[in-house]
Amino acid sequence: MANSGWKILWFEIVESLIMVWDSVKANKLRTFLTLIGIIVGVFSIIVVMTGVRVLQKNVESSLNFLGANTFQIQKYPAVMIGHSNWAKYRNRKDITYEQAIYVAKNATLPEAVAIQAWTGPKIIQYGDLRTNPNIIIQGEMPEGFITNNWTIQEGRALFEDDLEFSRFVAVLGANVAKKLFPNTDPIGKKVKIDGYDFLVIGVIKELGGMFGGQADNFVVIPLTTFLNLYGKDRSLNILVKAKSRELYDETVEQVTALLRAVRKVPPGAENDFEIFSNESLIKQFNDLTFALRVGALVVSMIALVAAGVGIMNIMLVSVTERTREIGIRKAVGATKRNILTQFLFEAIALSQFGGIIGIILGVIGGNTLALILKTTPIIPYDWVILGFVICSAVGIIFGVYPAWKAASVDPVESLRYE
Repeated sequence: MANSGWKILWFEIVESLIMVWDSVKANKLRTFLTLIGIIVGVFSIIVVMTGVRVLQKNVESSLNFLGANTFQIQKYPAVMIGHSNWAKYRNRKDITYEQAIYVAKNATLPEAVAIQAWTGPKIIQYGDLRTNPNIIIQGEMPEGFITNNWTIQEGRALFEDDLEFSRFVAVLGANVAKKLFPNTDPIGKKVKIDGYDFLVIGVIKELGGMFGGQADNFVVIPLTTFLNLYGKDRSLNILVKAKSRELYDETVEQVTALLRAVRKVPPGAENDFEIFSNESLIKQFNDLTFALRVGALVVSMIALVAAGVGIMNIMLVSVTERTREIGIRKAVGATKRNILTQFLFEAIALSQFGGIIGIILGVIGGNTLALILKTTPIIPYDWVILGFVICSAVGIIFGVYPAWKAASVDPVESLRYE
């Protein structure tokens, strides 16, 4: 008996699908216009969520420029939205070389403390070959290779002697090495930076791109050489690597206390510097995109409600047009439940049909960003499933009344209907 019931249900589903398809073929334009709302609503959700996931994946991979258990301290926030607080940050005192050295010498918990400065963009030249004017010059300490999570591909990193004697040596980012030395070993060659000759001592392993840009367009020189060339009147960055995940928070507290003390920040006052890590940057990005995701969901829901009204309208018209058909089906034995199931299933099927189109277009549209960023395409399976669920809900909610009206048709009166 149970198997017989499932067979009957299966036949009803197949029959309803055939009727839906016949209805779509018979009223192509009307069906398409009805489904536009569903398509637009689902497309809006999927394209935004897919795009955000692609962007999030790219950001998470690109923001891992700091090493594990590493945080950075600087004068300005890593990300600033708007200009309302610009004056507050601008009026802060610079983090000086002396302050940074004080932290580096007195911090006992970190595995490594590095001081960093940068300028650019610049053009780097080797003979007749020149880079694009987008190269960043970074002044670093030897510890900066640990805190920045850099791996040497060729040659060596900076040594303490390079820093002590302010040597004119350079470690190239991967893109700079490829541009200037496409078929030559760069080690031992001299490149020209702002008119000065620098001996190439190493090449850093490729890091990858971010937002379609290039994270490997930089040259590292000793911090002391950098300050001699470009001046000490600037705010420096401090990069700190904790010995372990367990000691991370304690390390942050110690370094913060040392920097507050040397900068004479009053007790109870907020820090006059910013601390960030990979995790905090990713969290900030997710917070920034939250409003976008909610906004897209709200707009899409409005479109889906309007689409649901359209489906109800087309189903009511269909009930009227097929009144005689309903009467004949009842006359040959169809029950009220059979008619109700048929029309309700038609409403759900129409809604799902529009939803499938919207999902496909949304995934394709969202992944155009992946092509631009040259990253792996993403299918947000959770939102795809949610899209199907929403479409089913729209079909059920707005299909119940037409289905009930069809099931309530009097078979005798319907057979007289012309």
